[in-house]
Amino acid sequence: MDHFLYRDGILHAENVPLTRIAAQVGTPVYVYSAATLTRHFNLFRQALDWTDHLVCFAVKANSNLAVLKLMGDLGAGMDVVSGGEYLRAKAAGVPGDRIVFSGVGKTVQEMRLAIEGGIRQFNIESEPEMRALSTVASAMGAEVPVAIRVNPDVDAKTHEKIATGKSDNKFGIPISKARQVYAEAAALPGLKVVGVDVHIGSQLTDLDPYRAAYAKVADLTRALRADGHDITRLDLGGGLGIPYRRDNNAPPLPIEYGQVVRDTVGDLGCEIEIEPGRNIVGNAGILLSQVIYLKQGEGRDFLIVDAAMNDLLRPAMYGAHHDIVSVCEPDLGAAMHKVDVVGPICESGDTFQKAVELPPLRADDLIAFRSAGAYGAVMSSEYNSRPLVPEVLVSGDQFAVIRARPSFEEMLARDTIPEWL
Repeated sequence: MDHFLYRDGILHAENVPLTRIAAQVGTPVYVYSAATLTRHFNLFRQALDWTDHLVCFAVKANSNLAVLKLMGDLGAGMDVVSGGEYLRAKAAGVPGDRIVFSGVGKTVQEMRLAIEGGIRQFNIESEPEMRALSTVASAMGAEVPVAIRVNPDVDAKTHEKIATGKSDNKFGIPISKARQVYAEAAALPGLKVVGVDVHIGSQLTDLDPYRAAYAKVADLTRALRADGHDITRLDLGGGLGIPYRRDNNAPPLPIEYGQVVRDTVGDLGCEIEIEPGRNIVGNAGILLSQVIYLKQGEGRDFLIVDAAMNDLLRPAMYGAHHDIVSVCEPDLGAAMHKVDVVGPICESGDTFQKAVELPPLRADDLIAFRSAGAYGAVMSSEYNSRPLVPEVLVSGDQFAVIRARPSFEEMLARDTIPEWL
């Protein structure tokens, strides 16, 4: 469920017509619903209310400070994968003891930053990283909590570019080596082993891969405890999918995912950490765009809009689908026309969807790309010297710009021409 609904013939974000946002902010623009964000976060919290847990929002899905503050105020922790994301979480008011630092390439500088600012735990991805963290923590006179990310070699049955739990992926250590690596971690100064970490991929629409991976984590936890390690936390990652297509079967619900967690690791007495991102923010956002031209080609028509692949990269990068709808509600039984929806960038890949059925549209009409709240604005760029897309947060009948569109003067001012040119 989301809070983008037609009312009086116009698509609204909660109680705000999208036409008003377009008129005041311009297009393209991302629009997020605070009510949807809140509802989706609470669904995950309720799914784990049978045990001690922390729901850590995956900052990589949407790193806007207003979104992070809303999540933090609800009690969310943060899963970060860079020093920049760590600083964003802190700037949003999230305390260090609710921040988990993941990622395969943590630098020494990032380790120092997180230790100085406070950290709940580091999720270690390799032996070299583990040794580097030990050196850094020891030099700072600190002892930092760590979990080691294991790669369970489980096929997540998702897109190859967002699968992370197979043996040929770059993430984590092979689960077959886990006991050996944990033994070394326990012997290193500056590290306190507290948990096991696993994450098998993103946009999962089947619970069976979770069940298989978590069963392996349960067996490993028992073996590690037998080896003398005090395993008190299980970080089970995120990745639960969302319904990008309204006409498809919906992915599993958070409550169903929570039952899988309970069935597989619920008897271990561990605090559970999960790291959802897409499932919280994906359907809480849309990309609002305006039609520039309707171009008639041979055998197909092109709807050219002012949003482009630099604003929403997922279709070009993953072949991803986003439902596209008219902001003005079409009449019941209205004739629909097939068009290719494309952006203005000089790339053939700047195509959002081919042969999509839409009501008759013309220049200046508004459309919305649904389910665009995750991996949308965070992956945007200024390719073709197009300004970064702005972001808006709606709550009830009010809205605010939470990232402004930069002016061309601001963009140009970031470059420097050396004196010798």
